[in-house]
Parts: sequence; structure tokens; C-alpha cells
Amino acid sequence: MIVGVPKEIKNNESRVGMTPAGVFELTKRNHKVFVQSSAGEGSGFTDEDYKEVGAEVLLTIKDVYDVAEMIVKVKEPIEEEYELIQPNQILFTYFHFASSEKLTLAMLKSKAVCIAYETVEDEEGTLPLLTPMSEVAGRMAIQQGAKYLEKPIKGRGILLGGVPGVSPGKVLILGAGVVGVQAAKMAAGLGAHVTIMDVNMKRLRYVNDVLPNHVVTDFSSEYSIRKHIKTHDLIIGGVLLKGAKAPKLITREMLKDMRSGTVIVDVAVDQGGCIETTKPTTHENPTYIIDDVVHYCVANMPGAVPYTSTIALTNVTLPFVLKIVENGWQKACEQDKALAKGLNIVKGEIVYKEIAETFNLVTN
Repeated sequence: MIVGVPKEIKNNESRVGMTPAGVFELTKRNHKVFVQSSAGEGSGFTDEDYKEVGAEVLLTIKDVYDVAEMIVKVKEPIEEEYELIQPNQILFTYFHFASSEKLTLAMLKSKAVCIAYETVEDEEGTLPLLTPMSEVAGRMAIQQGAKYLEKPIKGRGILLGGVPGVSPGKVLILGAGVVGVQAAKMAAGLGAHVTIMDVNMKRLRYVNDVLPNHVVTDFSSEYSIRKHIKTHDLIIGGVLLKGAKAPKLITREMLKDMRSGTVIVDVAVDQGGCIETTKPTTHENPTYIIDDVVHYCVANMPGAVPYTSTIALTNVTLPFVLKIVENGWQKACEQDKALAKGLNIVKGEIVYKEIAETFNLVTN
């Protein structure tokens, strides 16, 4: 199969769809790989690195799309890429369709086969291709939140870990999934007081078992959320509904109950956000303020640490890439039920129920 790895063109996205090590696994099996020039530079990989493992480097993104049977990338295609996508071409990437009707309609029109990293789901119900980026984003949420709590950036002027004689900051985490647990680990490591909320008691029991005593759990309800937002300095939105929009757990009206300089980091922004006032931001302009509450809603947080993120992503996507190139997408999906759940749009038809329901479109 001919695989294309284009350069990411989303704002400040420095990750790349595949490392040279991943490319080598394809070329040694006699598959052709075409990489766009400078695609890997942001992650620390040069064109020469890709050439050494058998890839051919092409100058433009159009050159890559024109020749490839399968495109492997990181983020969803943006508007400039829509016309480059060909019928029957396989696109393997993060799509997060539920957050963008425009993208969904464009991919339907393209007649491509869209396999979304974020809905590949194994027998245990986990999302193996979302997990590493959720781990990165969860840890980064505390890193960024701690920074934006600083007074010069309009935060409350709180040091999360406190110092002797001064109480630590308080972190509220909505969701006890991968993002929430990783955020809790980082916040606890800094010495902050952490409250993590979820509606899944099994997850709360897990958190209670594996995290230190200054991480406390609470069953998530509107009443409890309203109570906690009054006293917490940093709020992390880490809620995920597979393939669907995130629920709005904090409304615009609830912002008035927060103290001036409270910071919200909504990691769920890729799925529409779990805060009503969430709107996607970029690494270039990451924050905005509503009712004196600082919002950090960068839609590609792991893109800020591309070396770590790219290697972590290739580690988990490569086995699926190999199955597709060796067997074709149809046979690969028949043989691997986890990969089959990644099918979102196939040749002009939505085949993932939650996406169709989000936009009231017909499913296959």
C-alpha cells in the first residue's frame, strides 16, 4: 500500500503522523511511504531521518494526498485540505466529528474512508489510540493551569503547592477517566488539594485506591459541582463521551459563583467542551476571560510537546496501520473489532451512530 504522511497545518501543531521508526516498519514490509518535506521537524525528525528508513520526501501537501492510498496524520483535516482528499482514500487520524458539522459534511462529500483514532475501542471499553494523548493532555492541564493561576496572567495569584504556613491551592477535576487521573497525579505531585468527580463509582473507587489521601473523590451532580466551584482555584474539564459531544457540566450562569481569577482548563474542548463558555483556542492565543474567570481551551494541547506526543502516538497507532496496509481496511476491520469501531464515515455514509445523532444525519 502507498502511505502518505502530510505536514500538519493546524495552528501551532508540531506533531507528525508517524516517526521514522514507524515508517521503517512499513518500508521493510515493502510498502511505500511518502512524507511531506519538513513534516517531522517540529517533533525533532528531519527529512533525512525519513529518507534513511526508505521513505520518499515530497515537497507539498498536495503531492502527498495525490499519491497516497492511505493518509496517516494527527489532527483532523482543516478546510485547506478538504479538496485534496480523494474518493476511497483512507484517512487515519483524530477526527472528533461530533464537535464540527462542517468537517463531517466535508468528509461525507469526499467519499473517503475515515477511521478515527478516538473511537477505536477494545474489548475492555478503553480507547487505546486516545489514551496516550489523554495522558499528555491531563498532565499538561495542571502544568498550564498552574501557570495561568499567576497574577500577571489574570489568575488568582495562587501557588498550587503552597509553602510552609500557606495552604495549597485547590484543584477540581470533572471526570475520572484517563485525563482526570493523570491530572490528579500531577496536581497531587505538586502538593495541591484535589477533588475529582465522576458519575462512575467504579472509577471513583479506583482513584481512591491508587492516588494519595489528599486526592478526594465526590459523586458528580449539579449540586456538588455548584458547591465546589465556589472554593476551588483550578477547574479541569476531563469528561468524555465516546464519539459524542461532551455534556455541559458548568453553565455560563455558574461562572458568577467562582472567585475572580479562577482558571478553567477544558480538555474536553475537542468534543465541544464540558463548560458552556468553552470555545476552541490555540497555543498562539490560548486563553480568554469571561466574568473574571480565565479559560484555557486549546484544542490540541499535546501539540505543545510534540516530541513526546509523536512517539507516544506512533507507539499505539502503528499496529493498526500495519493491519490496514497488510490487509486493506475492510479485511482489517473484519478481523479487528477494535479497529472496526474506528470507522466513522465510509464513502459518503456515516457509520458511527453518535455522530449521526449529533447532527440528525442518517446512519448506515
